[in-house]
Amino acid sequence: MDKIVPKDEEFIYEGKVAISQTDLKGNITFVNRKFCEISGYTVEELVGSNINIVKHPDVPEKTFDKMWMALQSGQVWNGLLKNLRKDGSFYWVDMEIAPIMDENEQITGYISVGKPAPRKNIEDVEKQNSTK
Repeated sequence: MDKIVPKDEEFIYEGKVAISQTDLKGNITFVNRKFCEISGYTVEELVGSNINIVKHPDVPEKTFDKMWMALQSGQVWNGLLKNLRKDGSFYWVDMEIAPIMDENEQITGYISVGKPAPRKNIEDVEKQNSTK
């Protein structure tokens, strides 16, 4: 797939939650219709692709470092992420990501649930990111 060029255009979505599931390497194994709708990709384009397909370059690497540290230690991670759509526009999502454990308490993958991010929270994150 070609590299998506970000553009300064926000896609605002409402309603239901977007769900995705990945393996340990971040390869997508499941997405629901809402995830497809807000990302602009089809299920076929997403499943098998790495979740980084929606990673926006504006999000500081330290955000992802903290997220992966929490997840790999078995904790749930919550936060706002600016994601990249297939058309280059962006969307904000209030995420909760949790590790999926097997019967031996080994992490086998990750599941994320995203909902529309409140405007006030987006403004706070943008301020934080611009001062660092």
